[in-house]
Amino acid sequence: MTLLILGLLIFLGLHSVSIFAPAWRDAQVAQRGENAWKGIYSLLSIAGFALLIYGYGQARQAPVALYTPPTALRHVALLLMLPVFVLLLAAYLPGRIKSAAKHPMLLATKLWATAHLLANGNLADVLLFGGFLAWAVADRISMKRRVARAVPGAPAGPLNDVIALLGGLAIYGLFVMGGHRWLIGVNLF
Repeated sequence: MTLLILGLLIFLGLHSVSIFAPAWRDAQVAQRGENAWKGIYSLLSIAGFALLIYGYGQARQAPVALYTPPTALRHVALLLMLPVFVLLLAAYLPGRIKSAAKHPMLLATKLWATAHLLANGNLADVLLFGGFLAWAVADRISMKRRVARAVPGAPAGPLNDVIALLGGLAIYGLFVMGGHRWLIGVNLF
């Protein structure tokens, strides 16, 4: 559990710099340069992500049950996951979906985390998905008082929504049909 917590602290901590210390972040970029900042940020993020994945895998070997969700909530979780991949793609494919969602990556993260909290009740699940949910909520709230940085992506275009919708639904279908089992080790059905 220690590695999961350490990974979460590193990964979400880094991703919270713009929320809690935007002036410090800007000073680091000014002092080190944009590329150096992004390089350090990326390496530390990858290390944190690797730790949380490894730690979560370890924690699943000796689960600590906090609650047992009813089976029906797994179906609700599957429904909540339906727009997640569409929103993730829409974050990088500007169109009407991105405009309507305002911050599609954060909305996707909130839906993903909520779905997984509904379907899983172990301590590691609550730490992982609850941590991401809390971070996404805090980041969304902070977006109201700070200037959003540009997200790299495709130029705005009328086909972006179609690509995001069809691509997102295709990825969802792959996950449901066995991708989740292959990648995560958990069969959805």
